[in-house]
Amino acid sequence: MRTAVGAVAVICAICGHAAAEENLSIFSPESPPANSVRDLFYLIFAITGVIFVLVEGLILYSAIRYRRKPADASAEPAQIYGSAPLEMAWTVAPLLIVFVLFLVVVRSVVEAREDPTHANRLEVKVIGHQWWWAYEYKGADGSTVVTANELHVPCDEPGDPTPVALTLESADVVHSFWVPRLAGKTDLIPGKSNRMWFATDKPATYYGQCAEFCGMQHANMKLLVISEPRAEFNAWLENEQQVAVEDATVAAGRERFLALACVNCHTIRGASSRGAVGPDLTHLAARQTLAAGAAPLTREKLIAWIEDPDSIKPGSLMPNMHLSRKDCELLADYLESLK
Repeated sequence: MRTAVGAVAVICAICGHAAAEENLSIFSPESPPANSVRDLFYLIFAITGVIFVLVEGLILYSAIRYRRKPADASAEPAQIYGSAPLEMAWTVAPLLIVFVLFLVVVRSVVEAREDPTHANRLEVKVIGHQWWWAYEYKGADGSTVVTANELHVPCDEPGDPTPVALTLESADVVHSFWVPRLAGKTDLIPGKSNRMWFATDKPATYYGQCAEFCGMQHANMKLLVISEPRAEFNAWLENEQQVAVEDATVAAGRERFLALACVNCHTIRGASSRGAVGPDLTHLAARQTLAAGAAPLTREKLIAWIEDPDSIKPGSLMPNMHLSRKDCELLADYLESLK
């Protein structure tokens, strides 16, 4: 059943739209690697389409032209024991076709994996977890900026996009980073670092999905790539470098958070919370989604998530703390202040 859920999610992504506003189609690329994937698909589809038409056409022709006739009821058909030219043709032709496809695929893979040489490229480390994404940026002062699930990238002048180079790692099992409109799939493998890149000059939100079955909530391991003008990206990154805001109006919720086991799993910079098991929550309220895209980040969903994580993401590794409704609301007040 779990495998079927993951397979259905990937098939929906391949076919086009997982939801009306979530364009996951490879046929509307906005990045050079994604263009390569689309062009490669068209080429292979054209070649295999021609082969299909030829083969099916010959089958239909033979079935009609050489169908059995009443006069042939007692006659034995002519016996043919081989033809060297024909056998050579149907051996060499497929070999040449496969060889050409091999060269084209290798060229596309090399182009997609080759690190961009752009002087202003953005380097981001991506770490896959069950079932969420961690992103590590370098701040202007050289410090590491950690966030989760939503990857922000700059888009500059049309025609000169800033390449985004990703180093992909996994903290547990094999995952696969896939944003169809920006690049092809690249696996995140425990103990190994993989590389990929993309570049877009169009401000937009691009949707992605883990494309490798990684456990019960694989289908809900979504991701967002938010491409924004350079000034907005710089402002976002500068804000992410700051420690958590201390709002006196939510002091009760902050104290409750720090008194619970939440601090063992989550980091909130500026507070005595240094957990590394779950996502960094320092600027949680600045995000659009909750639980790696499993739900929109609204107060109602946030309270439901705190009260019972399984109600939003069954099988989530976040435990049910069996908190009272009042405690859940206090914690939601505090988390909503982390912008």
